[in-house]
Amino acid sequence: MTKFKVGGVIAATGLAAAMMTMLSGCDGRERVDPEVTRARGQYLVEKVGMCADCHSARGPGGMFDLGQWLQGAPLGFSPTVPMPAWAGYAPGIAGLHNYTDAQAIALLTEGKTLNGQPLRPPMPAYRFNREDAEAIVVYLRSLN
Repeated sequence: MTKFKVGGVIAATGLAAAMMTMLSGCDGRERVDPEVTRARGQYLVEKVGMCADCHSARGPGGMFDLGQWLQGAPLGFSPTVPMPAWAGYAPGIAGLHNYTDAQAIALLTEGKTLNGQPLRPPMPAYRFNREDAEAIVVYLRSLN
């Protein structure tokens, strides 16, 4: 390699290291834009978990009542056979008013309620990873 190529490689490596330092926090973890985290949580809630299907009221014609977005709703379906502990109403999740962040993350990563019990059907026992659960919490908290 010529002297100029080696110098260019060293300069590029130094520039990359400087950029990583600027993007990282003091703890060495990458800083993430809060809006990116909120948008990720919104995607997970609306497109992956499909939370609105149960937790949002519907108006005439079956369309979601956007004024009641994730504020809780009676379920529009029931089991075809007897099912113990069936929840006929999906509680409001906008704002997560009844949960601390740690409790909400436990629900989303372990599938357990505030008192450590399994979730009532038809609520799925989600097993999101921690990063996804944190993003969901950020999004739901933004819906105060």
